[in-house]
Amino acid sequence: MEDMDEVPEAVPDDNRRQVLYWRLLARLFDPEEQAGLESASLAVVEDIGLPPALLDPRASVDSIVQRHPELAAEFDGLMVPETGPEDAADGDARDRAAEVRRAALVSKVLLNVFATGSGAVGAGQLSRWQSDAGWLERALGCAPGELRGGRPGGPGASPAGTGGDGRTPDLSNLIPTIGPELGALEADLVRRMHLREVLADPQLAARLTPSMSLIEQLLRDKNNLSGVALANAKALIRRFVDEVAEVLRTQVEKSSVGAIDRSVPPKRVFRNLDLDRTVWKNLTNYSPEEERLYVDRLYYRHTARKTTPQRLIVVVDQSGSMVHSMVNCTILASIFAGLPKVDVHLIAYDTRALDLTPWVHDPFESLLRTQLGGGTDGTVAMALAQPKVAEPRNTVVVWISDFYEWQSQPLFDSMAALHRSGVKFIPVGSVTSSGRGSVNPWFRERFKDQGTPVISGHIRKLVHELKTFLT
Repeated sequence: MEDMDEVPEAVPDDNRRQVLYWRLLARLFDPEEQAGLESASLAVVEDIGLPPALLDPRASVDSIVQRHPELAAEFDGLMVPETGPEDAADGDARDRAAEVRRAALVSKVLLNVFATGSGAVGAGQLSRWQSDAGWLERALGCAPGELRGGRPGGPGASPAGTGGDGRTPDLSNLIPTIGPELGALEADLVRRMHLREVLADPQLAARLTPSMSLIEQLLRDKNNLSGVALANAKALIRRFVDEVAEVLRTQVEKSSVGAIDRSVPPKRVFRNLDLDRTVWKNLTNYSPEEERLYVDRLYYRHTARKTTPQRLIVVVDQSGSMVHSMVNCTILASIFAGLPKVDVHLIAYDTRALDLTPWVHDPFESLLRTQLGGGTDGTVAMALAQPKVAEPRNTVVVWISDFYEWQSQPLFDSMAALHRSGVKFIPVGSVTSSGRGSVNPWFRERFKDQGTPVISGHIRKLVHELKTFLT
């Protein structure tokens, strides 16, 4: 490998591409660094203008995209087979420089997903792997979670789809092959966390720091826990719920609380006394000789707010790719349920729907009743939500999902009908602390056309929308 320490510009692109793929194979089958391949690959990556972090096995795809946002579009559909007219062209017409660039990006995704190493796994490592697996699915033209959960999308569901570049994913071949492999890798990482053994030991369990990744695994594994392990798992979940609830409650309290209702007479108590106005209105009663102000009328501040009974129906996709939103929105629903004159209903769904309204005031109990994972069929959730709409103009329906659905058209038709009836319909694509999330472009365009654009961003956006309508 001595002659591969440098790859000068004169070296053909085919050779550069081979260097990158040889490094990929070497890393997959032998985690030990091959100095010659590493230095040669670094020379290639730097020469074609890509960040050296692509060769760092510790760097997630997410972290690279955050530093270099322009690469996100290149990862999408990266590994989708090309079926355009260029396939029939002469081999010399191929864009070999682009193939070298693609090889570098493909190598990064494959290594991060399939080179999982051995030994104990932390919650952070598992979270990074899940994120990288989502990027692999996107590179294959699928939605994040689609291959692992077998979730085919509706019309136009695949981010790559059949676009202008002529690429078309063959999902029928990918799902039965790569999907189970990704699922097996994820299961192995969870097993290597040894969560059950840690939870069974109170001292070890006390050292765990609640995080979204850890809570997700606890919720997935809760049916397999018992005794001390189950009690410790519940304690960790409740700690996390309470911490997030405190943050969200502060955001809700800082939002607008409604307009003053001047049709309601002010309450005549001392704390509502408007002293400045009282003095101003009684200045004509001032006696210069006595240097006294005689007050014949007191003025009070209006403090009553305009509040009418409102119904809030929160529908949350509880499938694998929406775990963060499931946790956040369950907590958020409980906070709004504590507001005066707000009637909150909570529905969770995958291919089946679950009415969590009896437990809406306790997000901990709601989460314990969820079943994370599975496919997505929003029509079953709609069947539970529609009967809850008694007065459309006093009802807001918040639908949180990535909208990669089994029955896209029937579900959208039902949502459009709710909107036309006067219901305030708010589709939400992500409710996370970071605001990152993927939304089916087919649904995104139709929501935009009907005047209900998808909210995708920080959870504060949803809090603001709800407070504006409900108060």
